[in-house]
Amino acid sequence: MAPHFVLNTGAKIPSVGLGTWQAAPGVVGDAVYAAVKAGYRHIDCAQIYGNEKEIGLALKKVFDEGIISRGDLFITSKLWCTNHAPEDVPVALDSTLQDLQTDYVDLYLVHWAVRMKKGSSVSPENVVPCDIPATWAAMESLYDSGKARAIGVSNFSTKKLEELLVVARVTPAANQVECHPVWQQAKLRDLCASKGIHLSAYSPLGSPGLFKAGNVLQHPVVVSTAEKLGKTPAQVALRWGIQTGYSVLPKSTNEERIRANLDVYDWSIPCDLFASFSEIEQVKLIRGTFWAHPEGVIKSVEEVWDGEIV
Repeated sequence: MAPHFVLNTGAKIPSVGLGTWQAAPGVVGDAVYAAVKAGYRHIDCAQIYGNEKEIGLALKKVFDEGIISRGDLFITSKLWCTNHAPEDVPVALDSTLQDLQTDYVDLYLVHWAVRMKKGSSVSPENVVPCDIPATWAAMESLYDSGKARAIGVSNFSTKKLEELLVVARVTPAANQVECHPVWQQAKLRDLCASKGIHLSAYSPLGSPGLFKAGNVLQHPVVVSTAEKLGKTPAQVALRWGIQTGYSVLPKSTNEERIRANLDVYDWSIPCDLFASFSEIEQVKLIRGTFWAHPEGVIKSVEEVWDGEIV
């Protein structure tokens, strides 16, 4: 299997990228450096993660040392919810580019279909009505400028994605969402495939550090498949995602696991074992409860996902 997928722009997005959400400052730079040395060619970032400046220093180091050049690396970042106003979108990207020490990102995503008051913290009381068409038009201008080689969205339900497609001049190149064997996103995957939109998975291992319920790496189907193939449960979960047709963004700051998570190319899950994944009971782990309040703009978790949470 090729180590990349092709976006609707023609660009190649690596099948495995390093996730940097919840990678602590003082640790994330070393993780990025180790990942690039191990062979990773996609780093997934976001302004809200609060670590882009450190990632930028690590990237400068790998470029300065000649390990790879900028053109060899695919960098994703994301527009945070406080910067949805059209005039704030280019400013936010410029800040990210400065922190990452690069002239462009390969993919720039609207992080959530949620808008917050400028400069505010994450809380339902800070959510204000969003205007995705206006925000997307500003994203399209970034694409036109070349500062974002591709643009897309994150955490968009099928309904929100369909609504965007009605008004979009530039079709999103990707939708980055939670996706793994315990939350397979079949409906959303089908929509993305039909519209030429690449689906990319955050938390492809189910965020085991955060969630014990619905633990992907302890699920009997994943564990038994790993035992039969002589692989780790993490490798099986990642390979399942790639074999299903989407890129995966496992987060780790452990150098051994960083290397192990890249060992997904020279083997595959046989058809009979692959079929057993369709029997897994589905549980959404990232629910977005932090956006919802009965008296707020978004009144329920169901509204965040337009009912697509079971």
